[in-house]
Amino acid sequence: MYKQAKILAVIPARGGSKGVKRKNIRPLAGKPLIAWSIEAAHNSRYVDRCVLSSEDAEIIEVAKQHGCDVPFVRPADLAADDTPGIAPVLHLLKNLGETYDYLLLLQPTSPLRRAEDIDAIIELCLDKAASSAVSVEKAEPHPYWCFQTNAQQQLQPLFSDIPARRQDLPAMYSLNGALYLSTWQHLIEQQSFISKDTLAYPMSRSHSADIDTELDFAWCEFLLQQGLTDVRK
Repeated sequence: MYKQAKILAVIPARGGSKGVKRKNIRPLAGKPLIAWSIEAAHNSRYVDRCVLSSEDAEIIEVAKQHGCDVPFVRPADLAADDTPGIAPVLHLLKNLGETYDYLLLLQPTSPLRRAEDIDAIIELCLDKAASSAVSVEKAEPHPYWCFQTNAQQQLQPLFSDIPARRQDLPAMYSLNGALYLSTWQHLIEQQSFISKDTLAYPMSRSHSADIDTELDFAWCEFLLQQGLTDVRK
């Protein structure tokens, strides 16, 4: 709880991952991938409860072993490859049986996000009385240096006026997938975490890893084993 606001952390984890098979329970630096997000939620000063949304029996059991609540089993039709990411959240809002002031989505594919990041985005959002906030990282490569090609395979810059020096480039960010925070009411009304008033919470690249491929998994393993990120082991 922060400023008398009750905060629910939700970890969505389906069993049918494609890029990395069974990645949500695959060991990363000695413990299941999903356990990193559960422990980050438990180490937060403000999260009141952490729950799992999953259709997979093995993921549910692993989550329970690491202290995560599992109030229901997600319907299989909300765990398909083409299921929108917001769908399990909206299902939870309707089926949890209780309400909170804020909902914090923690994707298990962001294991390097810290409890400190969780607390910081909560403080940012509530201190500014915002309805939602999401985590971002600096866009790399910078969009001003990106190109598309025409029918003749000729490079076409996305922007016509490109600064000559990196120092003159305007700051640009991309979603890193680690933290999505919203009021309960905002989610019901907008059916999205992001609206025109959503705040950005910048995170460093060393904490923004998002596991979607075997290379991503190997990169996170390397960072943890070499002590190049300060996430608690």
